[in-house]
Amino acid sequence: MIAALRSSRPLRAVASLRLTLAALVVLTVAVWFLLDHDGPAWPVLVPPLAVLAANLVAAVITHPAFRRWNALLIFHLGLIAIVVLAAIGQLTYLKGHVELTEGQEFGGALTETDAGPLHRSMLDDVRFVNEGFALTYAPGLQRNATRNKVRYADADGRERSATVGDQVPLVLKGYRFYTSHNKGFAPIFLWQPKAGEPALGAVHLPSYPALEHQQARDWILPGTRMQIWTMLKFDETLLDPEGHSTFRLPGRHTVIVRIGGERREMAPGDVLDLPEGRLHYDGLRTWMGYAVFYDWTIHWMLIAAMLTVAALGWHFWRRFAARPWNPDGDRMPSPSPVDRIPSPGQGEG
Repeated sequence: MIAALRSSRPLRAVASLRLTLAALVVLTVAVWFLLDHDGPAWPVLVPPLAVLAANLVAAVITHPAFRRWNALLIFHLGLIAIVVLAAIGQLTYLKGHVELTEGQEFGGALTETDAGPLHRSMLDDVRFVNEGFALTYAPGLQRNATRNKVRYADADGRERSATVGDQVPLVLKGYRFYTSHNKGFAPIFLWQPKAGEPALGAVHLPSYPALEHQQARDWILPGTRMQIWTMLKFDETLLDPEGHSTFRLPGRHTVIVRIGGERREMAPGDVLDLPEGRLHYDGLRTWMGYAVFYDWTIHWMLIAAMLTVAALGWHFWRRFAARPWNPDGDRMPSPSPVDRIPSPGQGEG
């Protein structure tokens, strides 16, 4: 049965190098297409990856060379693993973003999400607290490394702390949380309605300093349809474009609140009475935007790639290490005993 399978014409057609070339061309075009278009990548990448995987499996079954050379077999099995893992990764990955105020706990919800159709979210089991960040700038407002402190509970329930950054993630349940360039100021308000429970919330103003001159945002009072426009106002220069600077809160500031035709400038501790209740301005904090990434295949992909490279090296070593090789493709003749005897004067210094 195995011999019949190896000689099967349909299977040999699937193992064709022409199909390999066609699948690689389609995969290249798919990658090029994704560079210029937004949207999920898996519908474009998975089909050519599946064809390549089938092509490699068929080649391993039908080509007799793989039964003679173990290293070559392992190399192609590694390629199959890489292609299959790449396809599975596209079906199960998650990428997203979330913004957390200083002192706020992550509760499992993301502000933006891009996930494969087979991803099963475990974010509801992920908890950590953003404790704020430290960030310096070089002249020209060149951002240096971000150091963001977080607090979380480990698998045993013990409280831990860590410092994460743009390249150093917090890893919980396989999800990797990185800091990003997206961060800024967050006025904190306490809303006390005339009927109901008080609500404490933060207004994330646009990213600073990228949108330095647009520090205003509309928001809705909890439990109402009332829209409020809020703008941060301060006079000092926080970041010096010509020197070294540190991201910090302004020493003195106010927030301008506009509700309908009423405009009010509020300092920390001020209260604004409205027909529906009382709005209390508590103060100013920072917020950080996190990039979230999940792909369980990346470590297995690394192992498969290392195995593939090792097998290829083993294959070429066995083929050529013990036999001098002629660039024209012919084996060099072994030296005769006479060739090995040095002539007079050879080896003398």
